[in-house]
Amino acid sequence: MRIHHTPSRSRAGVTLVELCLVLTLVAILASIAVTQATRYVDRAAARAAVAEAASVLLRARDEAMAQRALVSVRIDTATAALELSTRGVVLSRAALGHAHGVSLSTTRDSLTYDVRGLGYGAANLTMIARRGAAVESLVVSRLGRVRW
Repeated sequence: MRIHHTPSRSRAGVTLVELCLVLTLVAILASIAVTQATRYVDRAAARAAVAEAASVLLRARDEAMAQRALVSVRIDTATAALELSTRGVVLSRAALGHAHGVSLSTTRDSLTYDVRGLGYGAANLTMIARRGAAVESLVVSRLGRVRW
């Protein structure tokens, strides 16, 4: 008696175990991607905030020399905003917290430039912008030079 062997049919679907394995791998890869994307966005926002703050400080220095008057930048750490003013008139306001979602900390709450573009009041200023784990800093020397 001969037994005929019939070829087995290929199955049409996947098992529950295979589906769970694939979904688990996709979830792990997605969580890694989201974490990396969040870090990148936080770093970019902190850098943009520091660049904008540097722009305000450089403008203050230029305005002091151009107007031949004291020009001040007040830093409000509660709202993460910089306010540029001269002779009691506010020239501009940069809301870094609102625009970039950062928090600010500083060694001083204000900086004033004299008519020569030098820091008036003599101390250096350091400002730190934070968002998530990202931290960027800006330093203004006594001479009024901005470095970030």
